[in-house]
Amino acid sequence: MPYFCAYFTLNFPKTAFFVQQKRCEKQARTTDSVTRNSILMAENLPKTHTTLADFLQRFFTGKVQKLSINAGFSCPNRDGTIGFGGCTYCNNRTFSPDYCHDAGSIAQQLQQGKAFFARKYPQMRYLAYFQAYTSTYAPTEKLIRLYDEALGVAGVVGLIIGTRPDCMPHDLLEWLAERAKTTFVMVEYGIESCHDTTLRRINRGHTFACAAETVRRTREAGIKVGGHFILGLPGETHEDIMATIPLINALELDTVKFHQLQIVRGTPMAWEYGAHPEHFGLYRTAEDYCSLVCDVLERLSPTTAVERFTSSSPRELLIAPDWGLKNFEFAALVVKEMRRRGSTQGCLCPIKV
Repeated sequence: MPYFCAYFTLNFPKTAFFVQQKRCEKQARTTDSVTRNSILMAENLPKTHTTLADFLQRFFTGKVQKLSINAGFSCPNRDGTIGFGGCTYCNNRTFSPDYCHDAGSIAQQLQQGKAFFARKYPQMRYLAYFQAYTSTYAPTEKLIRLYDEALGVAGVVGLIIGTRPDCMPHDLLEWLAERAKTTFVMVEYGIESCHDTTLRRINRGHTFACAAETVRRTREAGIKVGGHFILGLPGETHEDIMATIPLINALELDTVKFHQLQIVRGTPMAWEYGAHPEHFGLYRTAEDYCSLVCDVLERLSPTTAVERFTSSSPRELLIAPDWGLKNFEFAALVVKEMRRRGSTQGCLCPIKV
């Protein structure tokens, strides 16, 4: 399966099962019995957490899918504006679909993404997802042209922008706020950790206070807000991760993405891992990471939709950990473990909604 196809299954709650339904029986033949039963049962289980599909159903009827775009942006943490070298874990190839690597026009990339779904889902509508690098790092006039180009493609009904919390200028936020009055607009911020010690260690280039302030500004402008967090960063213990959940809840995010720390080739962190693997508390098994995710879910506000629990790097880039599971398979394990615990998202969260 081409890598860009795998990307589209990351939105596991409904889309993954739509896309993977025909493949499930074939995959089950090579999956251990516990995981296989989890996959086949997961669609019929009671709700254990708020999914991205739940969130999108508030705004759309029918199927809606994110289509990733590479608009050729750079990153202020690479070119010296904020720092050099980028975040120590980052190799952008690990999350850019194949059709983005050729960096055609915005419209061309969206048409290629649409073609993947059009055969089976001719009524599918799409959210243009500016994903690669820092998708607000350009003059505002240029950004507006690119965003408008995406929104002008037939079938595109909204805009999602991935960026850094230290790269949201006031004039761009004002334009997005005006657009959000008539169009679905969301900004996803790479926050990664709530601990400044960790952020410095991974050369992130901003503080958690910066992220919290930018999230507040965006939310108060009437724009939907998502946050990305990496679980298992070097130096962070289980207790540190649990301590971040109240801080995440206080951000009042609409959506959140979690994923395990992955060591990928071509990054400073890969060199650090090779020299000092003892500094890393990687989750060696899917079961260990699943337990952590369930601990997080129990404490996470039920008003925040969880878009994903894991990320999958291309095998040729991934050093560790390698569990041999697809994202939707791991999601099924989480649902099964939550049911075993008798838990639901937010059951241990002090915030009452």
